[in-house]
Amino acid sequence: MKIEQITLSLLRMPLVSAFETSFGRITHRECILLEVRAGGLTGWGEVVADHDPGYSYETTGTAWHILEEFIAPLLVGQDVVDVPDFQRRVEGIRGHHLAKAGFEMALWDLLGRRDGKSLREMLGGQKTRVDVGVSVGLQESPEKLVQVVGNYLAEGYQRVKLKIKPGRDVGDARAVRMAFPEIKLQVDANSAYTLETAQALHPLDDLDLLLIEQPLFEDDIWDHHKLQKELNTPVCLDESIVSPRHARYAIEMQACRVINIKPARCGGISQGVMVHDLCQQHGLPVWHGGMLETNIGRASNLALASLPNFRLPGDISASARYYPEDVTEQTFSLNPDSTISVPEGPGLGVTVIPAQVKKFSLRQGVVK
Repeated sequence: MKIEQITLSLLRMPLVSAFETSFGRITHRECILLEVRAGGLTGWGEVVADHDPGYSYETTGTAWHILEEFIAPLLVGQDVVDVPDFQRRVEGIRGHHLAKAGFEMALWDLLGRRDGKSLREMLGGQKTRVDVGVSVGLQESPEKLVQVVGNYLAEGYQRVKLKIKPGRDVGDARAVRMAFPEIKLQVDANSAYTLETAQALHPLDDLDLLLIEQPLFEDDIWDHHKLQKELNTPVCLDESIVSPRHARYAIEMQACRVINIKPARCGGISQGVMVHDLCQQHGLPVWHGGMLETNIGRASNLALASLPNFRLPGDISASARYYPEDVTEQTFSLNPDSTISVPEGPGLGVTVIPAQVKKFSLRQGVVK
C-alpha cells in the first residue's frame, strides 16, 4: 500500500480514577494516535508511550521525534507491501519499539480494511472472547484496597492484579487474599526490588498467587533466574522482554514461568506473535498486559490475546475502567464470565471519532 500521509495527534486524557504504581501516581494519560492514509483508506494506530520515562525510556516526546523525523520519511510515498516489509524498512532505527509499534498497528488496520478481514482473522486468533482481569493501583491503606477490589469483583472481574512496592507488598496482598480467598490474584512490582530486597516477597508463596510480575530491574533476566529458583510462585517477566530474542534468553535461563506480552514493548503486533509462538513451543503460558490504552489499542490487544497460548487473563479491562470519554464509536464491555468480546470488523474493528481526537489533542502534525 502506498503511504500517502501520516497524521500525528498527541492526546492527554483524564482517567476515571487515579492510578498509582511504584513509578508514581497519575490522573491523566498521554499517548500519540497515528492516522495513516493509503489507497483511499485510513488506518489508526496508538503509541502507548506516556509523558514520563517511568515504564520505558520512550516518552510521547521521543516517540513524536522518532516518528516525525525518522520513521515517517522512510514510509511516506512508499509502497509498503506488508508488515514484514515495514519491519525491514525500520530495522536501521535502534530501539524505539513503542514508536514502531504504533505505526505497525495502523498498518494492520489498513491491511484489514483493504482485505475485509479482522485483525483476529489476520493473526489466526481462535477465541472470540478473551479472559480479562483488572489491575488495581496502590491505595491509601490495605482496607481501602480491599474495598476497591471488592467493587471490581462486583462489576464481574474474576482476576485481580495488585500493584506493589517495598513496604506495600505482603500486607496488601494478604489483606485481599483473606477478604477474597477464592479469586485469581497476582501482584506486579514494576521493577521496584533488588535481589536482596526481594527476600521480603517470600511470604507471598503462602497466598496462592498466579504470579509475581517483574520484581527486579527492568532490563534484568539473570537475577530473575536466581529469584525464581527461590520462589514457589511463578515469576512473570514484563519489562525485560523487549524482543522475541529476549524471550528466548528468559526461557533458556529459566528466569520465569510466565511471560507478559505487550506488543508495543516488543516493537509491534508481529513481534508479540513471535513471542507468543516461541513460548507456546516451550510450554510457557503467556498473558496480555495493558498500558492504559484507548479503545484503539484495546481493540488491537484483544485480537492478539485471541491466540491460543494466552492462557491467563489479561490486563485488557472494559472501556469504562479507564476513561470517562474515549475516542471510538465502539465501547468494550465486560461479559458475565469476565471476558471481553474480540472485535470482528475489518482491521481493528473500531471507528474513530475525529472530534474526540481533536478534543483531547495537545498537538497535531502531518507528514506527507
